[in-house]
Amino acid sequence: MRAFLSVTRLVSIWERLRGSFWFLPSLMAAGAVILSFAAVQLDAAMEADAYGRFEFIYLFGPEGARAILSAVATSMITVAGLTFSITMLTLQLASSQFGPRLLRNFMRDRGNQLVLGTFISTFVYCLLVLRTVKGVEGSSFVPHLAVAIGVVLAVAGLAVLIYFIHHTASSIRIETLLASLADETAATIDRLFPERLGDEEPETDVEPPDFHQGRIIRPIASGYVQSIDSAALLRLAAEEDLIVNVVARPGSFVTERDSLLRVLAATALPEEKSAALRSTLIVGIERTPYQDLAFSVRRIVEIAQRALSPGINDPTTALYCIDRLREALVRLAERRTPSSFRHDDEGRLRIVAEPVSFEVVAVDAIGAVAHYAGSDADVLKALASALDAVIAAAEGKDRARLLELRRSLRERLSDTT
Repeated sequence: MRAFLSVTRLVSIWERLRGSFWFLPSLMAAGAVILSFAAVQLDAAMEADAYGRFEFIYLFGPEGARAILSAVATSMITVAGLTFSITMLTLQLASSQFGPRLLRNFMRDRGNQLVLGTFISTFVYCLLVLRTVKGVEGSSFVPHLAVAIGVVLAVAGLAVLIYFIHHTASSIRIETLLASLADETAATIDRLFPERLGDEEPETDVEPPDFHQGRIIRPIASGYVQSIDSAALLRLAAEEDLIVNVVARPGSFVTERDSLLRVLAATALPEEKSAALRSTLIVGIERTPYQDLAFSVRRIVEIAQRALSPGINDPTTALYCIDRLREALVRLAERRTPSSFRHDDEGRLRIVAEPVSFEVVAVDAIGAVAHYAGSDADVLKALASALDAVIAAAEGKDRARLLELRRSLRERLSDTT
């Protein structure tokens, strides 16, 4: 239960729900069910002359109420089908143009989910209210207030349809997409490299323990390490008097034969404790940007590589990507690298985990784009300028590979001019 209620695990569950098309529309449909029963019950409690106080309520007979509700329900489910088709077309276009890794951003788009949920919930509402309309002799009931709410929902659906058309056209623009990716990358940097690191300062002269004889914690199933609940891991290590080496970092692909953790324990480690340690690492079928900085940056790199491929040949898009890479890498260069060692409240070493290397992330990202740049002078100039900004921001850090990459870019640039 502790692992399930951990913040990191709850965030992982929330991210999966947010990235699904069904969650928000399902909640809205459930709300429509509640609203329909509440509106009908309120209608049943109201007296006939009470409707005159509300000028927006049309007093239909049973046949008129059925016609209105049927028309709204039919139109809403038709527009919902159209919305779904346009969304699928957008996903196909995004996958072919920007890469399949970007589908996650479009699927978790709250605007698309809200639009689909509006049409479905209005359809469900009208369908449930329609069943309460009675017009037989001796038993006549027309929920005028509920019908009026259905008309209001239909008008709101028209406004949502207009928003959807605008939102879809805007979301597939490269500027909008890159801005979203840049925001996610900045959030990942802030999460992994906070501006204030507390007491955990980088330690370069500390010799880590020998974990070769430690207990190996392996995953139950293969997949990508998506996130690590470091707070829960530190608490478990302190409670059981353990020293834990985090072998698989977020973004690593692991199988049942690979190591997640290596644990040094004074006594034998029970299986339930191994399971608790294993549960602090969340393994899934895909990489996510929550704690995986390399994946966050890689998505921007992939768009630049596709833009520079001979089949697309769109260097302007690549220049936009380089601007966003410079923004992210400069932000990363200005952050202090956290320590590889985590201690408990008593100052005892509990976790050893190598942090993400700034230089590796920067060199891999810029080098990957440079590989596809060929002899395009504009792209090479932009890469060199971005690299200059990153090197200047990384003063005091190891910049040997960055300086070597800049020299290589300058040589290629001089050959093209």
